[in-house]
Amino acid sequence: MPIVSALLAELDGVSSSADVFVLAATNRPDLLDPALLRPGRFEKLVFLGVCEDRAGQIKIMQAVTSKIPLGPGVSLERVAELLPLTLTGADLYALCTDALYNALHRITCKIAAGEVDKDEAVVCVEEADLSVAASRLVPSVTPSELAHYKALNTTKQR
Repeated sequence: MPIVSALLAELDGVSSSADVFVLAATNRPDLLDPALLRPGRFEKLVFLGVCEDRAGQIKIMQAVTSKIPLGPGVSLERVAELLPLTLTGADLYALCTDALYNALHRITCKIAAGEVDKDEAVVCVEEADLSVAASRLVPSVTPSELAHYKALNTTKQR
């Protein structure tokens, strides 16, 4: 792998400079070349897992929906209750954007049916849009993959 060799050479050159801090992230720690984890390179591993509680999921959904128009009766707490505790931030982002697409589809159908004037149409995500998105959502990390990543985390601690 010429890219890994080049990266290792750069990391070895940086180690002599006291003012440089190199940080990296991966969603596949099991594929890291062991040479990258030697002292002086990426010697500290920090595992950032999935949201394992409802409060964390709600906070992420609040952040994602801060720029999405939500209906007045939307309860992210009720939506979170529909979700598994194995979702990544990207999964929760996908949930919210899918709900936005559901709302957009709903309003365009109303416009096409003549129920709403196109100049007065407003796209607003309702709780039903989020519920439909939740029912379709497939977590990007399976429980077995999550267990595997957690095991990597405990074996690679220094």
